[in-house]
Amino acid sequence: MTNALKVSQRVPLVDLSGTFEPGPQRDHVVDVIRRACEDVGFLVITGHGVPDEVVHRIDDAARRFFALPHDEKLDYVAPPGTYRGFTPSEASALALSREDESLPDLCELYTVNRFDDPEVAVRAGLREGREQFFAPNIWPRPDHVPGFREALETYYEVMEDLAVKLMRLMALALNLDEHWFDDKICDHITNLTVHHYPALDEPAPPGQFRRGAHSDWGSLTILYHDGEPGLQVMSPDGEWEDVPVVPDSFVINLGDLMAAWTNDRWVSTLHRVVTPTGDMGDRVSIAFFHQPTYDAHIECIPTCTSPDDPPRHEPTTSGGWILSMLQKTIY
Repeated sequence: MTNALKVSQRVPLVDLSGTFEPGPQRDHVVDVIRRACEDVGFLVITGHGVPDEVVHRIDDAARRFFALPHDEKLDYVAPPGTYRGFTPSEASALALSREDESLPDLCELYTVNRFDDPEVAVRAGLREGREQFFAPNIWPRPDHVPGFREALETYYEVMEDLAVKLMRLMALALNLDEHWFDDKICDHITNLTVHHYPALDEPAPPGQFRRGAHSDWGSLTILYHDGEPGLQVMSPDGEWEDVPVVPDSFVINLGDLMAAWTNDRWVSTLHRVVTPTGDMGDRVSIAFFHQPTYDAHIECIPTCTSPDDPPRHEPTTSGGWILSMLQKTIY
């Protein structure tokens, strides 16, 4: 589906070892993060502290769920307007978020959030009229996929901790107090989505992708993938480049909300997932789509504006923005 493309030299590899405490190593990493966020909006991190076992368990659980017969997976499709549970392949198209009427994505999904606890949902923004958005998760029956719920809940908690650490490093990169984002993300509304790109019997039609060209929507995304190639970013000259594949790493990228928050000083970059030439096997990736509290007020960060560079975006809220994007991309 794609010609051989060069691996992006603009996506830096960042070792986070020793960066969560003040010191020269953190200062160096903060500078690398700043430059990456201004240039490409992507980085690949190692030294993140996420236990291998946590990653292996969710990868295994995901594969066992997606191996179920299709009719059984359909038992876990949510009602319209509830963004939880199973989404079949070709039932969504991320390119629609950019008004691109492309073919549907060759990707099936399973999505969870943290609203099984009603008190958590209320703190995060549950109000009358928002019941669907804050709906509890849809979990497979334990006898269908033993350990599935436990694996996803554990992974979610670990990603919450990593996201806080990353947002603190990013605050420093924006010349803010390390804790500037804390009160805006403490009751976040993050979706965790497991992606399965099924094996193909034949090449996809021209213009159809595993995930069409899109930018992410929130503050940042923490992405695990199984090491299979296919993730690409758009370079400034309009060429697609492969994101480096690094063992035991996560790919971090900014979303549109962070770009607007920083007055476009930081960038939210187009990316997609293709089927590499000669490789039509399946692929698994897991995305933690970090999103601030539903009612968090998103307006230009003070250090990102000046008399010569006034705010470029109208203020918005985290929840209103993400809901509009979700509604665009589900068939």
